[in-house]
Amino acid sequence: MQRLIPTGEAPRPVALAEVPQPVPEPDEALIKVEAFAPNRGETFLLEDPRPELLPGKDIAGLVVQAAADGSGPGIGTRVVGHPTQGGWAEYAAVPTHSLVVLPDSIDSVRAAALPLAGITALRLLRTAGSLAGRRVLLTGASGGVGHYVTELAVGAGAELTAVTATPVRGERLAELGAKVVHEVAAAQGPFDVVLESTGGPDLAHALSKVRPGGLLVWFGQASRTPVCLDFFQLLDGPERVTIQHFHYAGAPYDSDLAALVSLVEQGRLHPEISRIADWAQTAETLVDLRERRIRGKAVLLTGGAR
Repeated sequence: MQRLIPTGEAPRPVALAEVPQPVPEPDEALIKVEAFAPNRGETFLLEDPRPELLPGKDIAGLVVQAAADGSGPGIGTRVVGHPTQGGWAEYAAVPTHSLVVLPDSIDSVRAAALPLAGITALRLLRTAGSLAGRRVLLTGASGGVGHYVTELAVGAGAELTAVTATPVRGERLAELGAKVVHEVAAAQGPFDVVLESTGGPDLAHALSKVRPGGLLVWFGQASRTPVCLDFFQLLDGPERVTIQHFHYAGAPYDSDLAALVSLVEQGRLHPEISRIADWAQTAETLVDLRERRIRGKAVLLTGGAR
């Protein structure tokens, strides 16, 4: 079969190669991949890839071999999955606790855009707690996670301000009900909750916008710049603010995937996909994703996607 493997070289960080088909573990199903969606964090791993790296965590496709232990969907079932790695390939072995059956109403393109960004959004909002009537600030909002967080938070009754680099990157967020600004300093606080994903100087600026006793959830460092906080400067800001570190990962994923699929099926969640391309264009797409030239998600097709 064919698989995209890291090259360790710019400007083409991956290349197609002929490799053996994966052999599933007893609790894994073999999926014929129809579509996959890269994530910006994966582009950073490709800059200096470890030898065993097989990229790809968000896929949709067809079960061609059911799990030997009897768990999970049967042969011929359309699914969305979140493997630990190896999804940028014609076939992927996926634990059944990370697979969910797709209804006919959801195509593989939209399904592939769901897993990592959607699971992150769900778990992030659970961490934030009830949002009805609360003021929320979201930084780095124009990626896949940001669009899901915005739609779900506004739908839950939050008054959300989204920070994006440019007006174009904020257009869809405004349509979803967010107030859009283009730098943290322009956000009109105070906020009950800040969801911070850019790092660098933005975290300190965002922290100053939190109400006394409020919450800042730090879930990323998209700027790739470390955070520096000045203790004495914080004394001039809000008191008793909680800073909570967040990372989405932790199987099982099937219940969260099922929730995302249900939300899409009900018309309550709409994946923001600004690029759909053949997987022969993966290298170029990864560069554009890393350089923030893609709003929301990009989805690559291996062939036969519905």
